Amino acid sequence: MGKKLLLFCVFAVLTFFIAGCQEKVQPDDRLKEYVGLWNEKKFDKMYNVYLSSSAKETYQKDDIVKRTNDIYEDLGVKGLKIQFEKTEEDKEWDKETEAQFPVTISMNTMAGEISYEETITLQKEEKDDEENWYIDWQPVFILPEMEQGDKVGIDSIAAKRGEIYDRNENPMAINGEAFQIGILPKEFNESDLEKLSSLVEMSPEAIQKELNQSWVKPEYFVPIKKLPITERPLALDIIELPGLYSKRVEARQYPYGEATSHITGYLGKINAEKLEKLKDKGYTAQSLLGIGGAEDVYEEKLRGQSGQRIYLTKESGEEVTVAEKKVENGQNITLTIDAEMQRKIYEQMKDEVGTAAAVDPKTGETLALISVPAYNPNEFALGMTGNKFDEIYNDPDQPLRNRFNKTYSPGSAMKGITASVGLKSGKLDPAKTFEIKEKRWQKDKSWGGYEVVRVFDNDSVVDLESGLKYSDNIYFARVGLEMGAETFIEGLKNFGFGEEIPMSYPIGKSQISNKGTISNEIQLADSAFGQGEVLMSVVHLASAYGGIINDGTMMKPVLLKDEEQGVWKKDLLSPEQSALMRTDLRKVVSEGIAGKAQVPGREIAGKTGTAEIKSEQGTTGKENGWFVSYDQKNPEFVLAMMLEGVEERGGSTHTVQMAQKFYSSY
Repeated sequence: MGKKLLLFCVFAVLTFFIAGCQEKVQPDDRLKEYVGLWNEKKFDKMYNVYLSSSAKETYQKDDIVKRTNDIYEDLGVKGLKIQFEKTEEDKEWDKETEAQFPVTISMNTMAGEISYEETITLQKEEKDDEENWYIDWQPVFILPEMEQGDKVGIDSIAAKRGEIYDRNENPMAINGEAFQIGILPKEFNESDLEKLSSLVEMSPEAIQKELNQSWVKPEYFVPIKKLPITERPLALDIIELPGLYSKRVEARQYPYGEATSHITGYLGKINAEKLEKLKDKGYTAQSLLGIGGAEDVYEEKLRGQSGQRIYLTKESGEEVTVAEKKVENGQNITLTIDAEMQRKIYEQMKDEVGTAAAVDPKTGETLALISVPAYNPNEFALGMTGNKFDEIYNDPDQPLRNRFNKTYSPGSAMKGITASVGLKSGKLDPAKTFEIKEKRWQKDKSWGGYEVVRVFDNDSVVDLESGLKYSDNIYFARVGLEMGAETFIEGLKNFGFGEEIPMSYPIGKSQISNKGTISNEIQLADSAFGQGEVLMSVVHLASAYGGIINDGTMMKPVLLKDEEQGVWKKDLLSPEQSALMRTDLRKVVSEGIAGKAQVPGREIAGKTGTAEIKSEQGTTGKENGWFVSYDQKNPEFVLAMMLEGVEERGGSTHTVQMAQKFYSSY
């Protein structure tokens, strides 16, 4: 029986307990429990249950629990992991009072990964008549080399934001300077408030609000407004007032201002909604980020990564670096844009509402992207007063709206694409004529009261050349019907309708209709001459005509200079069919309705379009005027232009004249 008792611990039937058979807790088992809590950051229980008496005498609970939590939160600690190994597998601990084990402590912080080894000592103690092992805690378990009395510090080195240049290295968005105007309250005379308000274009209430902030003291410099570095005379006038000072500060600058505003966007303060989405990427409430345009689209390239250093300051004043992440400045980006061309087109269009795009048909490079009216990105980057922002935001012409990435009804500018689809399919014979004697036409009585209306009746016997020259709606409606919905839809898909535009800058995709189908003959006829539910962006239209004149090869539109160029769609036309279209598009200008596009020394070719935005036939509504054009003598680019509200200004002819002014000056 004695031998059996040595091998087994049992309870007697009468609950008699065999003394001494319970297995004593070993230090490695105790440490395993402690490490499990440590990995889960349960510092409170670690302190209460596992710390040695000597550790508790040396460190108060807040010294360990609260401080560790606070430090780890400030350092953005994630992935905390503690590992340990037994040093002596068969060691007998009964007669020992102290045990030591090596541990590896690792974590990810805002300054990168920290991983280090330490030795943990456990003390054998008797508490409440029970013997157990307890942790001899040390500050070094929080961070490497940390001792009692050390202070934790964080250095942040801001990354230099990448700059934006055009194809000719002209700066479009750069890191420059501005004048920071501020008030020293103890020297400022309130009697000058109205004058200051007028000079800085801020209300007296807005200025007073800055002065009433909780942190303000009489001797503190209180920033109130930033001025562009070009406004030096104004800055000098302002600081003549007692208590007004200025200093140079870093600021984002946009040398082309309004002309490139929708391409560049601007650098502004992060809002709460964006911060919630981006806080895991290192953004804080004080961060700046790109808003709109390339500043937004290419934010990750431009932003870079701020440098971070975590360090300990010893009581002696010595600093010990714990972790360090080197600063990575943002990348400069070069756009395919020709900023001087952009400026010239903008100067012609700036008083209009509309958009334009110039695309190189051979490479797909976008040379200009215009949206008007525009805004001054410098004002936004420097900080705009509430009244000024409200004025821009509530402008009915919507200067903040980027129009070049939106889609619109292309009107008769669609006819060049319809003609190309018909030619390629073999269902359009360019020499075939339709006899069209009236201005109104319908296929048969099944169309009810609906009729296709043509604007010009120059020809009564109409072929493709005449149909394009005089933009004959009836001719193209009949071409669409003869082609059939299936062929028409397939052809438009070949031109990229219904798919994402393959460009790093997001452009709205074009549509054949709201549902992507053609449901009846009337819709087919309307769509063939650019009405119906067909929608295109100005970028896609310029690219499509680039394909038409480029022997049927349409290139992917690109905006970044280092972006890989490539074919988007090919075999849209045969070289012979492309040559035919080039001839007819030239005649639209030399003999047809776009005669006002003529420029001495150039051979302007193109297609006009008027898109009627109205609820039903027979009513009047808003008209958008289109002109997509190029110089056959030197086809470096296709320029697609759309102006809104041309119904009382000559329709698409107004857009033609606008384009002609650009060609004459470029």
